Amino acid sequence: MQKILIVEDEKAISGVLHSILSDELTEYEFVIAEDGLEGYKQIEKEDFALVISDIKMPKLSGTELLKQSIMLKPESTFIMISGHADIDSAVSCLREGAYDFISKPIDINRLITSVKNALAKESLKKENKNLQTENKTLKRKVNKKYQMIGDSPALKKIQDMIEKVAVSDARVLITGPNGAGKELVAHAIHNQSERARGPMIEVNCAAIPSELIESELFGHVKGSFTGAIKDKQGKFEQANGGTIFLDEIGDMSLIAQAKVLRALQESKVSPVGSDKEIKVDVRVIAATNKNMQKEIEEGKFREDLYHRLSVIEIYVPPLDDRKEDIKLLVDHFSGMIADEHGTAVKKFDDKAIDALKVLSWTGNIRELRNVVERLIILGGNSVSEEDVASFVRK
Repeated sequence: MQKILIVEDEKAISGVLHSILSDELTEYEFVIAEDGLEGYKQIEKEDFALVISDIKMPKLSGTELLKQSIMLKPESTFIMISGHADIDSAVSCLREGAYDFISKPIDINRLITSVKNALAKESLKKENKNLQTENKTLKRKVNKKYQMIGDSPALKKIQDMIEKVAVSDARVLITGPNGAGKELVAHAIHNQSERARGPMIEVNCAAIPSELIESELFGHVKGSFTGAIKDKQGKFEQANGGTIFLDEIGDMSLIAQAKVLRALQESKVSPVGSDKEIKVDVRVIAATNKNMQKEIEEGKFREDLYHRLSVIEIYVPPLDDRKEDIKLLVDHFSGMIADEHGTAVKKFDDKAIDALKVLSWTGNIRELRNVVERLIILGGNSVSEEDVASFVRK
């Protein structure tokens, strides 16, 4: 049971406060301290949902009790009471962190209202703190899988962009070569956003046949085409309240592009074969390895859709442009692969790392990961420069 502390040197007043408030707040236990020093000792021993304190008291004044308690426990919530009320005392207490200031003779209705409001605020603060902790835990779990590894200037620039962009709902277009880490950027944006507790739905536009992409994105109703044996929810609807990641959007057909443009304009989707419109609240992040200006010039991608998607554009450079990250990436992949295989982490010596840095990585980080796994399997007790020369063909 949560507790409320009453700090008051006049027993008659503390008795009245206890009697009135305990009738109103039956879910709380009350503790009474007869002076400021005793009150401080109580606060040292345990946490209180609320402290109601007189200002003028022997041994330790209420003002000093407030100051010292907030230094000890910054989350403490105080309501101050004084028969010697003046504007300076009120302002001083509020500046020191008190929730409210009530003068004697006490207006009981005002006191009850203030106490209930203070407790409601304290409860909300705790709930928000719990949600923040839960959210951070969730992010840590997700980030372990989609962690961005490296300390190169190029990567730091991307991370700075992500931090700025994530807090908004702005659409983001991520560009760069295959295997460079565009998916990691998309997940980082989602994980650091207010939508992190919602779904992150991924769609590989290049892997879905053009005749099925519309059904995949917006869903369909039973009988709308051959093979539609039951209603199907689309990816946009699945992502409601969260983020949809349209990977390789440059490979999407022009017909599907038109439907996506409408969905972005109206925040509504219509399943294939249905006149029904479904309202969706979705943040869109897209990615492509193509030169979008060239695609637009050749009539393969709608310019109006491009401008809708690229409110913010983040370029992920190839690994050849950030080779200083190779050592950290190798260490990271070595740990991951050891976990997957249930073996000890195999060390790469410095010359092996230097040999990897000399190579050209056309497949980018994805290729590096595969090479690291190959060297761990085929190399010696520790991976050497000779192992790189023997087992990596370039």
